[in-house]
Amino acid sequence: MAAGTILWFDALRGYGFVRPFHGPRDAFIHASAVEPAAIDQLVPGAEVEFELVQTGDGRVVARRIVPRRPGGRRQSDQPRQPGG
Repeated sequence: MAAGTILWFDALRGYGFVRPFHGPRDAFIHASAVEPAAIDQLVPGAEVEFELVQTGDGRVVARRIVPRRPGGRRQSDQPRQPGG
């Protein structure tokens, strides 16, 4: 998976862009590539992990976008709390 920061994301329109830490250019984000509960976390500067895919017409899009927690861990990698 690649990692980068959100440049901008408009939840009403359902799209935005992410800048990979290591990559040639910014990638398009569509709301369908984000878990609904995570959309409100796609604010400028937020770190995310994602898969980069090049479409047939040459555009680069981000898929399977997952917000990262401080320290570089994905949300899904957070340890479970006892009893939870």
